[in-house]
Amino acid sequence: MASLTLSNLPTTPTSLSSRTRSPLFSKTSSSHRFKPSCNASADENPTIILPKTPLNIHNVDRRSLLMGLGAGLYGATNLTNIGSASAYPITAPDDISQCVAATTGVQDPDNAVRGVACCPPASSTAPKPYVLPQFSTLRIRPPAQRLTPEYVEKYKSAIAAMKALPDDHPHSWKQQGKIHCAYCNGAYNQGMNGRSDLEIQVHNSSLFFPFHRWYLYFYERILGKLINDQTFALPYWNWDTPTGMMLPAMFEDPGPNGNPRTNPLFDPFRNVGHLPPTILDLQYRGTESGLNCVDQINTNLSTMYNQMVNLSTDDFFGTNPDPDIASRPGPIESGAHTAVHIWVGNPRMPNREDLGNFYSAGYDPAFYVHHGNVDRMWQIWRDLSPSNVDPSNTDWLNASYVFYDENEELVRVYNKDCVDIKKMGYDFERSRIPWIQSRPVARVKASNVAAKSIGIVKKVEEMEFPVKLDQVVKVLVKRPATNRDENAKKKAKEMLFLNEIKYNGEQFFKFDVLVDDVDDGIETTAASSEFAGTFAQVPHNHGGDKMLMTSGAAFGITELLEDIEAEADEYVLVTLVPRAGTEDASVSEIKIKLVPIA
Repeated sequence: MASLTLSNLPTTPTSLSSRTRSPLFSKTSSSHRFKPSCNASADENPTIILPKTPLNIHNVDRRSLLMGLGAGLYGATNLTNIGSASAYPITAPDDISQCVAATTGVQDPDNAVRGVACCPPASSTAPKPYVLPQFSTLRIRPPAQRLTPEYVEKYKSAIAAMKALPDDHPHSWKQQGKIHCAYCNGAYNQGMNGRSDLEIQVHNSSLFFPFHRWYLYFYERILGKLINDQTFALPYWNWDTPTGMMLPAMFEDPGPNGNPRTNPLFDPFRNVGHLPPTILDLQYRGTESGLNCVDQINTNLSTMYNQMVNLSTDDFFGTNPDPDIASRPGPIESGAHTAVHIWVGNPRMPNREDLGNFYSAGYDPAFYVHHGNVDRMWQIWRDLSPSNVDPSNTDWLNASYVFYDENEELVRVYNKDCVDIKKMGYDFERSRIPWIQSRPVARVKASNVAAKSIGIVKKVEEMEFPVKLDQVVKVLVKRPATNRDENAKKKAKEMLFLNEIKYNGEQFFKFDVLVDDVDDGIETTAASSEFAGTFAQVPHNHGGDKMLMTSGAAFGITELLEDIEAEADEYVLVTLVPRAGTEDASVSEIKIKLVPIA
């Protein structure tokens, strides 16, 4: 398998100090961008670094970190204080037999190869509150591309043992796959909250990170018990660094008889065009980007920069689920997370099985290592700044789910008990985060494209909403202030909001958002400052007629406008570029606001 290396990263580990951290990084030019190589051995740079609490990386502009550097996807609400009169902690049912076929978000249920009967084995007892054990030794989750052959074999043995269990066993491979189907495709309702008319949906909201953390926690514990090794830790797919930007080779290794189908990690429903050594596309739109190896890697790194650094304390998780208000995903969920799902899933299958649809995603072993890295993103984000804190409102803290634990007992777990991974008995092996050096670079500075578009492109107040997204949309949006000084920027960030985005939940949906992009025939990628962000969704549904889902998106543009030298402009030109599944999509409001920084 071809490997990648990072030709200019230092091999000396970054220092880690007390909770008071030095700034993260300084503003960089294109001359400081990360320079990957596509043909060297990964073994040339064996040192791996993961930020631990706290993180100390030199030469950081603190204001840039706290306000969001460049442009990226934002949530519009301060998530440390989310709450409303009608909100409540989402509560999975005590009686897990209160479960229906998970057909929502499945475009072709009759040909759903994994089956839409996602209910777990019934229990004769109600779930008991789960108490985290006292762990004497941490399970250290390693990056998949650096596993030893011995570790790979241990991992394969654990999966083989799980697959050998009867289908109706709560620890079986089929039952583990059903968990994601049940919670993500409408098998459970909110009857415990007095709203049996509403489904439980753990995506597209602040439930995304904690639910999947608990899911992987029990999955990992079960695998360890099956091989009688409680130190076993699930690998993570390190797709945020060049050496990990391909499907880990172990998933396609031939089995004992030379046939990959006898490899326990093999899944028949993967996109065969994206097997190793194909480079992952973290902006995947359902078609190939056409970028060469180096450009694809740089675009991926800039994507990670935007989605991890270009946000402040209230933007990472997405908004709390509310029975009366459409929730909003965070940048990782609707960005890199969705891209990997769709990139691995098979577009020739009726429902993009396996990874390309939430109902079937849990049946591919790659799902769990993918979400291992998603979970790692939560931990890294917390370590980037003292102001990066988890939600503290009671609705989020007391949201709960029901799982079978490693002892086959039905237990109820809460968000509030999964915020400290060391208390959960695990940590991540350190890995490089080269995207920290990959701030996007402006394609065109001081273009005056907005001023030149007046009289040609409609202003937002002249538009008739909702606007369909089945074609490119251009609109001039007035800014609330111009030429803000540094003190003003420290008090509030400038945000672009897209509200009431409606789309078909049965299919992959994606569009890109550009600001002051010059139409010169050159496609603007995530490596450019003009690329504000993206909004994408894996097929799934949260109820409603004709499978229409409603969500929203917000993008920070403070640093973007600095980079393209447009801070004096009264208007900006916003361009919405449809990429996939936008035929029935629309947006009902586009506006720019100043959002106070807490």
